[in-house]
Amino acid sequence: MNYASTNSIVSLNNGVDMPILGLGVYLSKEGREVTQAVHWALEAGYRHIDTASIYDNEKGVGKAVLETSIDRKDLFIVSKVWNSDQGFDSTLKAYDESLKRLNLDYLDLYLVHWPVKGKYIETWKALEKLYNEGRVRAIGVSNFMKHHLDNLIENSKIVPMVNQMEYHPKLTQNDLRNHCKNLKIQYEAWSPLMQGKIFANEILKSMALKYNKSIAQLVIRWNIQNNVVTIPKSVNKTRIIENYQVFDFMLSSTDMELINALDENYRVGPDPDNFDF
Repeated sequence: MNYASTNSIVSLNNGVDMPILGLGVYLSKEGREVTQAVHWALEAGYRHIDTASIYDNEKGVGKAVLETSIDRKDLFIVSKVWNSDQGFDSTLKAYDESLKRLNLDYLDLYLVHWPVKGKYIETWKALEKLYNEGRVRAIGVSNFMKHHLDNLIENSKIVPMVNQMEYHPKLTQNDLRNHCKNLKIQYEAWSPLMQGKIFANEILKSMALKYNKSIAQLVIRWNIQNNVVTIPKSVNKTRIIENYQVFDFMLSSTDMELINALDENYRVGPDPDNFDF
């Protein structure tokens, strides 16, 4: 069976297609490092690149996009408005600045990076304006818990298309994921490999031998089969290629449940209900 034909794309609640697997560039250095990583990803088959203004590497991502022979319409480029830029007017300005650094005319998806108290609703209204004007194809949020989402939706006109959260076998937040599903908000994972900490898990080590795949490939495949968009980060060519080779096998329902059972509400990143940046 050609698994790629059945689950490499998800459709957002506005009808826009989003590749379920992308390259994350968090901590990828601006310049040659990030540009090369994006080139390698595009050559390997990725069409989805996720950056953010706070990553300070939008120029390098844009350079790779400019240099590729792949049509812009076939790429899915994502960025995010940082906390210090939140607010209505400042968000509109931040979007323009991200486009300028990326050397693009539009983004496929723009996200509110964190739910900054007292600001995220005005920030969202700026994203609604960008969307209504056709300047961005889809808008969403990142690190929004249930109460953030409910408050946002109550005070806005457009339901977010995406919620990008920390998500990996040890942090599944099923109640939040189900809430997003009910609202037709696509769930997306950041730190899907727990910033490397997942590789020590003995259950996954054993399972990787069974499938003749790496632990990273198993976890990425688990994301996909749970219908979670995922953006593993790497600047290593071999790993970038390997992380994309997940459309030629399928985890059994038993093994999916084994991985699901690893959940222990363990975070490697900040808590969206308790951050100070």
